[in-house]
Amino acid sequence: MEPVTPTGTAGLPEQQPKSVTRYVTAIARVLLGLLFFVFGLNGFLHFIPQPKTPQPAGAMAFAEALMKSGYMFQLVAGTQVLVGVLLLLNRFVPLALVLIAPVIVNIIAFHLFLAPSGMGPGAAALILELYLAWAYRDNYRSVLAMRARPG
Repeated sequence: MEPVTPTGTAGLPEQQPKSVTRYVTAIARVLLGLLFFVFGLNGFLHFIPQPKTPQPAGAMAFAEALMKSGYMFQLVAGTQVLVGVLLLLNRFVPLALVLIAPVIVNIIAFHLFLAPSGMGPGAAALILELYLAWAYRDNYRSVLAMRARPG
């Protein structure tokens, strides 16, 4: 026996309207993925030209410290590339959003305290991250449980 489907006019199956939210979420995911994929690759390949105006002393000292650590700059850039790929491929999106959250917080803090002039891309990343975290909020319910049980 075949399942009964609701019918619309002329006996045809009723079509559910496609949600605009689905497209907005996909666009936000792709934009955030591209942003981090490109800027993460730039951390390794240096294809984006450096700004003509010199950076403030604090910003330069911070960037220099990341480079001199021998691993931190590469770790951040690698995380950005990985998250960018995951978002672009629509794989493990909630995990990707969790992985990139501390990077976005640091981007915002860097521009608030050390170099306010370049806030645009960081603010865009923050807005996209917050929207996507809200869109995928059901995936975080168990992580945000006050009293979690093992197993």
